[in-house]
Amino acid sequence: MSAEGYEIALARPQDVPLLPEIERKASDLFMQVPLTAAMPLCMKALADSEAAQREGTLWVARGGDGAPVGFALVERVGDEFHLEEIDVLPEHGRRGLGAALVREVCGWAERQAASVTLCTFRAIPWNAPFYERLGFKALLSGELTPALQGRILEETARGLSPEHRVAMRWIGNRAR
Repeated sequence: MSAEGYEIALARPQDVPLLPEIERKASDLFMQVPLTAAMPLCMKALADSEAAQREGTLWVARGGDGAPVGFALVERVGDEFHLEEIDVLPEHGRRGLGAALVREVCGWAERQAASVTLCTFRAIPWNAPFYERLGFKALLSGELTPALQGRILEETARGLSPEHRVAMRWIGNRAR
């Protein structure tokens, strides 16, 4: 899959050390939003990205020079796939890369007859509203699996306020 001028592909081992810088630069956007400006920076452990790369659950967006400019990392949470992290370098933003990464992840999950969940901020435009446009639906508390409830508790322990967060699910072409 590609966004114009970019390639979306599974990450290679040599891509992984480049991802923390993408994550750090992408997180700078949150510092411009009052709701998240004081939020602690929670960087993904390099070992998690290395494991995801080995498991085939880490995708990158590559620029014309072949270097990663964005990535999407998926983890298994219970019986579902969970889009744990997606980041694009700000200078490559607003070009459809985030949407292309999400579509790639969702297409992969759909081929495995699985749904995709994520947790994100409700009111930040490039968070919940972005995912809604891509077919994700906000979940009510009764729709949360025990595994997803556990993920929300982990986020809360890291300082992410559940009142500002929303869990969402994409279930592909099955009844929504």
